[in-house]
Amino acid sequence: MIAHKASQTRGAAMPLPTVPSRFCYALLFNLSVEQEYVASLSTNSPLPPPSIVIELYFSGEGKEVAELEGNGNSDRVKASGVAYKIEFDGENYGDAYAELVKAGGLRSIPIEYYTATMMSFARKGITSRNIPIKSALIDSSSSRLQNGSDVYISRIIRDSLEEKERASISQAHRRLREEFMKDDGLELINAKITAAAKISKKSVSISVDLSSQTAWESSLMTYIDNIPFHYIGKGEQCIIKTKLALSTKKNTEATVLLIEEPENHLSHTRLNQLIRDLSADNGHKQVIISTHSSFVANKLGLENLVLLRQSKAVRISNLKANDFFKKLAGYDTLRLVLAAKAILVEGDSDELIVQRAYMDAHDGRLPIEDEIDVISVGTSFLRFLELAKELKVPVAVVTDNDGAPDALRRKYADYQDVDHITICYDEVVDGGDLVIGNKPFNYNTLEPKLLKENDRTTLGTLFGIAPKTDDDLHIHMRANKTECALAIFSAREKIKYPSYVTRATLI
Repeated sequence: MIAHKASQTRGAAMPLPTVPSRFCYALLFNLSVEQEYVASLSTNSPLPPPSIVIELYFSGEGKEVAELEGNGNSDRVKASGVAYKIEFDGENYGDAYAELVKAGGLRSIPIEYYTATMMSFARKGITSRNIPIKSALIDSSSSRLQNGSDVYISRIIRDSLEEKERASISQAHRRLREEFMKDDGLELINAKITAAAKISKKSVSISVDLSSQTAWESSLMTYIDNIPFHYIGKGEQCIIKTKLALSTKKNTEATVLLIEEPENHLSHTRLNQLIRDLSADNGHKQVIISTHSSFVANKLGLENLVLLRQSKAVRISNLKANDFFKKLAGYDTLRLVLAAKAILVEGDSDELIVQRAYMDAHDGRLPIEDEIDVISVGTSFLRFLELAKELKVPVAVVTDNDGAPDALRRKYADYQDVDHITICYDEVVDGGDLVIGNKPFNYNTLEPKLLKENDRTTLGTLFGIAPKTDDDLHIHMRANKTECALAIFSAREKIKYPSYVTRATLI
């Protein structure tokens, strides 16, 4: 199961072309790679033409797998697999390419000088027929209509039928067309058209297309409970398309199923039903699912989750925090992956304060409008930082010093020098005389720091109270954390924020 953040990478979801097509090859290259290559051609250190290498590693035993064994892979290790390459053909086009670069003006990858090859790790050329694993791609979100008939579902139904069944439908459709042409009303209409047309001495008439042997596919319409297929809900369409696609002969014989974002248009209950069916009916196959849905990730098991972000891939099962993430609903995990940047906070009240501080510093924009997600993680900062470090997600942590900034420095020592991670807390330790329930009040959390930056009157007015002392306000804010944070978030007036909060908003 693959969770990924969409980017400007072209061709990320495109299948490998089955027929050599240089146009397809050009669209597979990452846009930033192409731009870097083109820019280098005008320097003293031009980059070589970029290439694409896709390697598939096969496990298991058997003659088919053994024939693919060798060290012809990027790691030069003995394994069974296939390498698909799209690369510059220097042997045949080296001189022509040199002249092209010398002439200048190259603005894109010269794909006309490229070749595509597929080799086994045994360094032998192969075709798709030689690969022991057969795959099937299922994307239920696509919808193409032709005369009101969904082309995708028509193709699925056609592929599910035997030759005799297709012939039977074709004959029934032909008889229907013939009856239409014999209708008395149609003959009168054709006579009227001929008289009115006056464009030829020959007769002009309307009929049906008899030239296509497969006309029934485009003229017949699929009905679900007597409702045209394209009029039922999109979620129901996705489920039906997915299940029909899985039932076709080709996909039944496939050993690997590639399913593109099954969550499209589905409620949690229908999605749960679809996932249950996918898991139950295809237990003997390898199923690879791409998704943005935390629900899908959680239901299919976080131990199977691969997180993709900017050419980085991380398996949850390989992290030290593996057990922790397995216990989560998967929601916060994917939020971190899908955000351009993230600010991690302890609780709901901290989240509201940081959101408002960001808005005040960025012309009223919420962080999410700038692709920055503010995520409440409780006290589990280290687990999320491990994930952020591996995936290169820019992250700021906003945390209380709780009177022990030295302890925080030790806690986050492994992340202090990580460029894309910022740990934000107040270096100053404050104190006072307030005691609540025989315990000294903690003056080193966010609420007391807010009072320190502002004044009792300002905050009291926002909260609709008139505290006589600062400690009265401390007690009120401690007992009503979320309500006070919501009042600050919703207020027309701006307040001041601790410097460590402001620093986090500059991520």
